[in-house]
Amino acid sequence: MKKTLTKALVTLAACAAMSLGMFAQTNTQTTPPPDNDAKQDMKDAGHATAEAGRKTGRAVKKGSKKAYSGTKTGTKKAYRGTKKGVHKAAQKTGEGMDKIEDKTTDRPKP
Repeated sequence: MKKTLTKALVTLAACAAMSLGMFAQTNTQTTPPPDNDAKQDMKDAGHATAEAGRKTGRAVKKGSKKAYSGTKTGTKKAYRGTKKGVHKAAQKTGEGMDKIEDKTTDRPKP
């Protein structure tokens, strides 16, 4: 019974410490005072614009690479499909010619 009571007290103390820690953490987070300096505002705007330009450029590059890759893959598939189709058509044409040749060579001439 003594172990159970001690275990419960330790658990309660740990929970209380965590609660106080989280409470202290949320209360210490404050927003910085607003900067009223116009020069700093202009610098911040310039940095934000530059970052937006970089992000846009990276997105365009990524999209271009993705489109190129998709086009390349599609072109390869079409090439392989066409090659396979042409080969099959040529094979069937050859088989058809053989059939016709067999039929025409077996006929007696009039």
